[in-house]
Amino acid sequence: MANKLALVFGGSRGIGAAAVQKLAEQGFDVAFTYVSNPPDEQESTSGSKVVGYQVDITDPAQVVKVFSAVSNDFGSAPDCVVANAGINVPPGPVADFNNDNFRKLVEVNLVGAFNVLQHAARNVQEGGAIIGVTTTLVRFAAPGLGPYSATKAAFECLLRSMQKELAGRGIRVNGVAPGPVDTDLFRSGKDEAAVQRSAAMSPFNRVGKPEEVAEVIAFLASPKSSWVAGQIVQPNGGLV
Repeated sequence: MANKLALVFGGSRGIGAAAVQKLAEQGFDVAFTYVSNPPDEQESTSGSKVVGYQVDITDPAQVVKVFSAVSNDFGSAPDCVVANAGINVPPGPVADFNNDNFRKLVEVNLVGAFNVLQHAARNVQEGGAIIGVTTTLVRFAAPGLGPYSATKAAFECLLRSMQKELAGRGIRVNGVAPGPVDTDLFRSGKDEAAVQRSAAMSPFNRVGKPEEVAEVIAFLASPKSSWVAGQIVQPNGGLV
C-alpha cells in the first residue's frame, strides 16, 4: 500500500524540519519547501520519500507550480498540507513600528499564507488534513509583537472559515499555536537572559522543543485526530 503524502511549506528548519521528520516517521512521504538555501539532503525514514522544493509563497504562481510538481513527482495530490512558512521582524511598539517591516509581515504571513491555504483547499485529497502553524501570541498579548501577532490572528480566521467550507469533503482544518520554541529563529538576536525570560513565562520554566510541536502536527495529520476540526491547538507549556 502506497504511503500517504504530506506537503510541508517552510520545512527546512525549526518546527517545519521537525514536522518533516515526524511525518516521515509516521509513514508519510513528505514534500517540503524552502525559500533560498536548500537544506542538507534528508535521508528517507522508514521507507518514506522526502523531497525539497524551492518556493516563495508570496508568488501564487510558484505555489501553484509546487502543487503540480509534487503531484507529478509523487503520483498523487497531498493528503496533508502543513502551512508553516512565515517570517518575523525586529519587534517594536505600534507607534514606532517600521512600516516596511509591517508590510513584509503582511506579505508573507498573511498574503503568502492565503496563497498556500487557497491552493491547499483546491488540491488536498478528500478526507485529508490542512494544518496551519500560528502562535500563542494571538492570545498572549506581548508588547512589541502586536504586528506579528496580528498577521497570525488573520491566518487563524482563514483556517476556521476553511473548516466550515471544506467539511463536506471530509477535510479537517486545524491550527497549531506554539509558545516560545527553541529554534534558530527564536534565538536570533536574543542573549541568554532573554531566552530565560521567555522560559519563565511557562510554569515549567523552559521553552518548547521543535519536536514537541511536531508531535502535535503529526497527530493532527493522522486518523487519530478524526474528530478534531476547526481548532487551534496550543502546545505552549501552560503559557496560556
